[in-house]
Amino acid sequence: MIADLQCVVLDCPDPRKLAEFYRALLGGAVDRPDRRWAVGEDWSTLHTPSGFVLAFQRAADHRPPRWGDPAAPQQLHPDFGVADLDRAHEEVLALGAAVLDEGAGGRSWRVYADPAGHPFCLVRH
Repeated sequence: MIADLQCVVLDCPDPRKLAEFYRALLGGAVDRPDRRWAVGEDWSTLHTPSGFVLAFQRAADHRPPRWGDPAAPQQLHPDFGVADLDRAHEEVLALGAAVLDEGAGGRSWRVYADPAGHPFCLVRH
């Protein structure tokens, strides 16, 4: 092993706003003091209850990926496990997520975009 994963960083237009979105989705603490990162106007972090860290970096010219468009590929997306897919669906929409693919026929996962346009999936346990 050469390294361990410290965090995943997402580019976005408003780091604190996106950190708050993911805090509401995953729980945890936004901008908790951590010697590894300095938070501020251009950088925000989320320390999740599982110990995983997401970071959010301001990108002034942020262009979100477009789901299903190979000209603007998603590049990366997280999957989040949920017990009740229908309930989680309503909750993430209330937080500002947008549906990208609801699926059909009782599929066990759905695709969304966060408020900055990054795709993510909710997957039934």
